[in-house]
Amino acid sequence: MLADARRHAPATLRNKEPILSVLRQVFPLSGTILEIASGTGEHARDFASAFPDASWIPSDIDNEALASIDAYRQLASLENLMAPIQLDVTDVEWPVKSVDAILCVNMVHIAPWHCCEGLMRGAGAVLAEEGPLVLYGPFSRGGVHTAPSNAYFDASLKRQNADWGVRDLSELEGEGAAHGLCLERVVDMPSNNFCIVLRARPSRTN
Repeated sequence: MLADARRHAPATLRNKEPILSVLRQVFPLSGTILEIASGTGEHARDFASAFPDASWIPSDIDNEALASIDAYRQLASLENLMAPIQLDVTDVEWPVKSVDAILCVNMVHIAPWHCCEGLMRGAGAVLAEEGPLVLYGPFSRGGVHTAPSNAYFDASLKRQNADWGVRDLSELEGEGAAHGLCLERVVDMPSNNFCIVLRARPSRTN
């Protein structure tokens, strides 16, 4: 059955409204919005519903995640929620050529650093001028964890995979700047998380 493909992430229920409060401030009301690493698809369903005049494109690299996303999409029957696309952020060419905004939730700490590099490179290539890239998750600042729980989380991630870990804001800012993305704001979120908003420079060369 279609519903059997659905996955559920408890965190999506907890962080949906805090993330949405930021998106309502920085995302365009219309245009094309790309979600990177959509995971279960619950955020795609909920956020597409909150931006009914925008085309919301969910994506993931994992086939089971794509099946879950599509199951939620079909059950939601939202006209503006597009079929999910398979997207590897490390690919030089992404399957979309131009978008007005990008969202990436809880990816960069559970992926090798070269995935973050790929995310910034790809976002810099496909974002419309002044388009926002919003990242959500735990981040350190100035090389220091913002809470003891984040330090423990970072250590546990690195035990699972030495290439994973909580990223520092300065690393993200520097990598974004290398691809024409300027840090605009850092928003404190519940559970020692942050929303990081970067924006494509208006004068960059496409």
